[in-house]
Amino acid sequence: MPTAGVEFAKVSYTLADGRVLLRDISLKLEAGTTTAVLGRSGSGKTTLLRTVNGLVRPTAGDVLVEGRGVSAAHGSVRNLVALRRGIGYVIQETGLFPHMTVERNAGLALELAGRSQAETTARAKEVLELCGLNFEELQGRYPWQLSGGQRQRVGLARALGIDPLVLLMDEPFGALDPLTRAEMQRMLRDLLKRVGKTVLLVTHDLDEALYLAGRVVFVAEGAVVADLPSGEVLQSENHHVKDYVLAVHHGENE
Repeated sequence: MPTAGVEFAKVSYTLADGRVLLRDISLKLEAGTTTAVLGRSGSGKTTLLRTVNGLVRPTAGDVLVEGRGVSAAHGSVRNLVALRRGIGYVIQETGLFPHMTVERNAGLALELAGRSQAETTARAKEVLELCGLNFEELQGRYPWQLSGGQRQRVGLARALGIDPLVLLMDEPFGALDPLTRAEMQRMLRDLLKRVGKTVLLVTHDLDEALYLAGRVVFVAEGAVVADLPSGEVLQSENHHVKDYVLAVHHGENE
């Protein structure tokens, strides 16, 4: 029986003012698979993603990572830090530290975990090259000296630095031009086949979701409204899915 890398068990999240951002979400993401979450802005996609690494604490239900409940980690700073060190997190603007070199940014998770300089440098070299960057050429540069695509590759390398079991990606390529975005998508698809992580990808881009993920979950008003293998999305009769597909491909039949 497949192992759940991440499980959402009746997860809800309500703000203090009564607004409901997540509604009773239950999903099991099999270990080593890539799942994309799609939905319009404000649908709850990023909120759902952030429950996995404890940046958002559900008001009901729980999230399990490799069988361990995330809610228990909120009891201490140490447990939360341990949880987050086991989860890679990639965001649109990379979050690189501008005063740190490429090498140090890529190896930051190991540095914070107290690993030796030699081990940190070796791992930084490994993950940077895994993400298609030349370590010797770029190790001493700063983020402002890189292209947008290079910065995003460094951000991905940093997320992989401590060899996490789970990789969270929140609109990772949203700020890139179309050509660079396509290059990054090809690189990422090849990389994910090799590293075998449990990946949760939040995106607005339907084609990106279908290209990278084996499963697509559609969210609307904080609830799951469709959950399909990627190969079934374009033919789905679910009205939420059909509306999304038509909105993306509206010019193709004109």
